[in-house]
Amino acid sequence: MNAEVKPPLPSFTRESAIQKVRMAEDGWNSRDPQRVALVYTEDSKWRNRAEFINGRAEIVQFLTRKWASELDYRLIKELWAFDGNRISVRFAYEWIEDSGNWFRSYGNENWEFSEHGLMQKRYASINDLPIKESERKFHWPLGRRPDDHPGLSDLGL
Repeated sequence: MNAEVKPPLPSFTRESAIQKVRMAEDGWNSRDPQRVALVYTEDSKWRNRAEFINGRAEIVQFLTRKWASELDYRLIKELWAFDGNRISVRFAYEWIEDSGNWFRSYGNENWEFSEHGLMQKRYASINDLPIKESERKFHWPLGRRPDDHPGLSDLGL
């Protein structure tokens, strides 16, 4: 299959939308900017907080910078809604600054996909909440969230 095709493809069903969300979560939990960028179109358009990002090269730069400052990053995404080639998710991730301060960041994303299953638009709104280390809820080893780890709704988030 062409490397520029990333199933599941639109039009999404509930099952394929859930699969696409989990694949995105797994990619971001890899903290590998090059790997993550490959699921976006070459000319993908992002709004991340107040930052506007255009294309894969800028995505790699953004993610490299992000994961250099957001240490011990662990993310959970959950499907919110879907229609045709669009998916909306809510998410939370936990991370620590190099100064030792922990945060849980909450957000919502709206995604639009090309016919080849690559994300062509990503709009993210995110808020950071300072937390104590004792308030952390995401305790799996760095990398993919284990299948038996609770999701956002199960954790009351």
